[in-house]
Amino acid sequence: MVYVGLDVSLNSVAICVIDGGGKVVREGTTSADPPSIAGFLGPWSGAIERVGLEAGPTSEWLTANLLKLGFPAVSMEARQVKAALLAMPVKTDRNDARGIAQVARTGWFKPVHVKSIDSQQARTLAGARKHVVRSVAAAEHVIRGLLRPFGLKVGVVSRISFAARVRDLVAGDAMLASIMEPLLAAREALMREYARLHRLVLKIVRGDAACRRMMTMPGIGPVSALTFRSTVDDPHRFRHSRSVGAYLGLTPRRYQSGEVDRVGRITKVGDGETRTALFEAANVVLRPSTRWSPIKAWAVRIAQRQGTKRAKVALARKMAVVLHRMWVDETEFRWTAAA
Repeated sequence: MVYVGLDVSLNSVAICVIDGGGKVVREGTTSADPPSIAGFLGPWSGAIERVGLEAGPTSEWLTANLLKLGFPAVSMEARQVKAALLAMPVKTDRNDARGIAQVARTGWFKPVHVKSIDSQQARTLAGARKHVVRSVAAAEHVIRGLLRPFGLKVGVVSRISFAARVRDLVAGDAMLASIMEPLLAAREALMREYARLHRLVLKIVRGDAACRRMMTMPGIGPVSALTFRSTVDDPHRFRHSRSVGAYLGLTPRRYQSGEVDRVGRITKVGDGETRTALFEAANVVLRPSTRWSPIKAWAVRIAQRQGTKRAKVALARKMAVVLHRMWVDETEFRWTAAA
């Protein structure tokens, strides 16, 4: 049996094939596409125990397609691979491929789940929507900054009335008005595209039973539900719901060595977008205007003992656990359930 390591870059991939004893059988470079990789590995077809590649932007696509071609490909957790490669004093693509092959041979890695196409598309949609929202906010900041040297202050206005407010401020200055109009037109174009993406989010969420059930929990809206669903992808890959909190990086770090045993901040090793969405949802739950529930009472007690910030992090972790359990059990949020 042989083991294969792939060091993937944008246009090429370094490949290393080793035997069971760790001896290099063949190494080389080919194009970064599944057919080219399959052609390189053709002589060992049927004798390959594992094809390892580091998790990255194209790893899901490559892994899924190599599996379709009959190769036992696995995406490996990037932090573990990086730690193993740090032992090599000279960093080259060739050496990285060798190191990845050795990691694949020894089994010292954590496999990364390859998400379904639907989850990847939902994740792309959520990311595109967030990018447009940030672009709109950036355009507004630029307009505010350009008007400030003239003593013109937009002030606190809604997103709908922003353009009318700017036009009112520059109405008496033809030059400023001619400068602001293209910026406002660009902002309005972004707003139109944001509306299109948001309608698409709502359409997908309405057609997904799991997302609709998640939205029965306070603080969880369409975007949060879609983000959580696309990140977890398959709820049955977690044996225990409490594992979701650790998967999203919402559990504390721990360092233990001899007499030293320290518990630190949360690990933040999971998906950052989902973690942010849950933290924002926890912030909504803790608002005074949000309906009272046992889960809110639990978070309020933590806030009284340890502070609001820690309470929000703890609540975000609990919300992830409860959302997963609701998904698995196909139940809605129970307002009277004990926290």
